Amino acid sequence: MRKIIARIILLVARYRVVGTPPQAKVCVLVAAPHTSNWDFPLMLAIAWSHGLNPVWLGKKEMFKGPMGVLSRATGGISVDRDNPGGLVEQLAQRARSGSASVIVVPPEGTRSKGEYWKSGFHRIAVSAGIPIALSFVDGPTRTGGFGPEFMPTSDISADMDILRTFYADKQGVTPGNATTPRLREEDAGA
Repeated sequence: MRKIIARIILLVARYRVVGTPPQAKVCVLVAAPHTSNWDFPLMLAIAWSHGLNPVWLGKKEMFKGPMGVLSRATGGISVDRDNPGGLVEQLAQRARSGSASVIVVPPEGTRSKGEYWKSGFHRIAVSAGIPIALSFVDGPTRTGGFGPEFMPTSDISADMDILRTFYADKQGVTPGNATTPRLREEDAGA
C-alpha cells in the first residue's frame, strides 16, 4: 500500500526518483535540503517507493491531534528541540537492536536558512556503528532520491566534505532556505 501512495504523491508532484537506495540493512538517512513543508511527504514517498519503511524525526508539534496519529503511523518520532537529551543514544540503541533499520534525520532542523546543521545524524551513526546514507529533494530539477553512503569517522570535517560535495547542487523545494552542510563542531575544532 505504501508503494502505491508513494507513486501517487510523486506523480502528482511531478518528481522523478534517481539514485540507488541505501544498501546497508541499518543506516542513518540524511534528508536534505529541508526547505519546505513539501520536503517531508516527498522524502517519505521517495523512501516508500523503494520499499524502505523508515523511522523519522519531527518536531514535537507534529505529534499533536490528528496529525500526531498520522505522524506516528508513518514512523515518526517526536523530538523536543529544546530538550533533546538522550535522543541520540535512544536512536543509536534502536539501530543496534535492529528495531529501526533506516533512521531519517533532517539535519537542518528547520525549514529556514540557518548557519549550521545539527550533528545528531553523525553522532547516531558513530554511536551505533552504522553508515550514513544521503538523500535529497531538489525543486528546480523536480528530482529526489539517493546519493552515496559511507561509514562516518572521527574526522568530522572530512565526513562533512562528503556531504558538502553531494549537496552542492541540491537546492530543495524552496532554494533560498537551504543551509550549507556545516556543523558547529567543525568550527570548534578549528
